[in-house]
Amino acid sequence: MPYDSIGYEVEGHTATVTLNRPDALNALSPHMITELRAAYAEAENDDRVWLLIVTGTGRAFCTGADVKAIPGDGKVLNERPYLSTYEQWEAPQEGTPPFRTMAKPILTAVNGICCGAGLDWVTTSDIVIASDRATFFDPHVSIGLVAGREVVRLARVLPRSVALRMAIMGKHERMSAARAYELGMISEVVEHDRLLERAHELAALVNRNAPLAVRGTRLAIRKGLDLPLHEAEMLAESFRERVTRTEDALEGPKAFVEKRTPEWRAR
Repeated sequence: MPYDSIGYEVEGHTATVTLNRPDALNALSPHMITELRAAYAEAENDDRVWLLIVTGTGRAFCTGADVKAIPGDGKVLNERPYLSTYEQWEAPQEGTPPFRTMAKPILTAVNGICCGAGLDWVTTSDIVIASDRATFFDPHVSIGLVAGREVVRLARVLPRSVALRMAIMGKHERMSAARAYELGMISEVVEHDRLLERAHELAALVNRNAPLAVRGTRLAIRKGLDLPLHEAEMLAESFRERVTRTEDALEGPKAFVEKRTPEWRAR
């Protein structure tokens, strides 16, 4: 389907979603959120796609919700009647990929300013890299709002004292890409002009692996984080057992013995 607030392209086994409202610093309007959800569903349901990249245009990755689109009473805008859908009973997701329910991995390439709801990609994606020009902060308390799920997720990624500092300093202090890397919030800092190139290099490396094995491994880690260790181990073993029944699980050892590159089919 055509999109106007985001870009969507598929090359090989990689889909790339590009936040494309640079004049608004890629702030999330209700329309943009709707398009993002459609793009995530399109990638998840496309058998050609094995991995999804998310990045932005301009000097910002995403600056959170579009304040201009928030009514004077501060209520959350919904395109459907209030509380008519399950997602409205959940914590607001805004631009967040459906990381709890999708199987395919997401690689986020942060190209610039990343704050508010933009941090959701940092805390929920599977691989996060950033331009050396990227900066991170949460502005909620500086505009009179409670920082909600964004900083709750940050506190699971960063040391508690660092997450609290970011949350209550608001817009008055920004974290550099280098500092985010030191703290493990992102896994790589890249020269700005090479960011998207590097994202596609990493995507190509991931896609050299068996796609169903990648998805099962990702799900084992994701879902296991919310469980006691033994239950998490058993869940991971159940995913391993499922994948052994696939064609790719036979192809991997066969290709190794025959000293050739595996031909993965995601089956």
